[in-house]
Amino acid sequence: MVTLAEVAQHAGVSASTVSYVLSGKRSISTTTRQRVEESIRRLGYHPNAGARALASSRSNIIALMIPLRTDMYVPVMMEIAVAVATSARTHGYDILLLTGEEGPDAVRRVTGSGLADAMILMDVELDDERLPLLRGTDQPSVLIGLPADTTGLTCVDLDFRATGALCVEHLAELGHRDIAVIGEAPAVYERHTGFAERTLDGLRTRARELELRLLHRPCEGGYDAMAATLARVFDERPGTTGFVVQNESAVEPLLALLRQQGRAVPEDVSVVAVCPEQVATQASVRLTSVAVPAQEMGRHAVEQLVAKLDGRGSDEVVLLAPELTVRASSGPAPVRSQPLTSP
Repeated sequence: MVTLAEVAQHAGVSASTVSYVLSGKRSISTTTRQRVEESIRRLGYHPNAGARALASSRSNIIALMIPLRTDMYVPVMMEIAVAVATSARTHGYDILLLTGEEGPDAVRRVTGSGLADAMILMDVELDDERLPLLRGTDQPSVLIGLPADTTGLTCVDLDFRATGALCVEHLAELGHRDIAVIGEAPAVYERHTGFAERTLDGLRTRARELELRLLHRPCEGGYDAMAATLARVFDERPGTTGFVVQNESAVEPLLALLRQQGRAVPEDVSVVAVCPEQVATQASVRLTSVAVPAQEMGRHAVEQLVAKLDGRGSDEVVLLAPELTVRASSGPAPVRSQPLTSP
């Protein structure tokens, strides 16, 4: 393990000069700083994290709270987490990953222990129990998600309300009048998870404005659950020709069941999904979709948080505009054959 004293000896300067170069607390000439930085690179020196934290009152760690629940699509959550970690490293921060369903206790643990300089929270509910604690602490934080009340908070999210409206508009333009929404698992709505509730609100509001019939059915995902849900949809609304899916694990079972029933996509039924790009492009029918911009969300969250840590940021809501990509799963609504009448 290379020591600070060895770096000083290699660079031909005092140990205090190396310390000042690392901390930036004093002005050091460009030539001396470059010589010290070159010695650090050559020797592979890494400052002791504990000593650095004591000296600067900073840990250079960001806590990322990402409860991994069985009713959530974990790959997209982890894609956001990887984007957060990658972006954080470019700013000199490491990530402390908290995956338990601890709620407010996790916030108390981070703020009370000094484990991290700041927090990023995911899986945000409309009335999230963690929010009063965030508002009551000086520690910077950013939400990836949107609660009902954003006062005193910094939030980054896809505009899910606009996303729902965009899906309805696309199907309406194709002539679809009866639309079914295959939603997330029931527990996601029972928790009033922000992204699911806001998408549903956008879907319903725009459907009313366009005078469309809209049916929403939560689904656990998987073949058996999707089969029961689809049977219920066609039992209640036999004329359904458009589907909006916000449930990654239900996508392929839905397409398989429609094939089994002799309903061609998109000739008989159109399907639009809110999902990661990879899910849409690798489905058995390439899906018209609104992508969840996981990497962009993670990067924006880190940038907002670093700005707050540097004293430059302010509380604001950043909503990313949805973009719908048309692929092979959506087309004009089928023309209903009219019964023959006698002249």
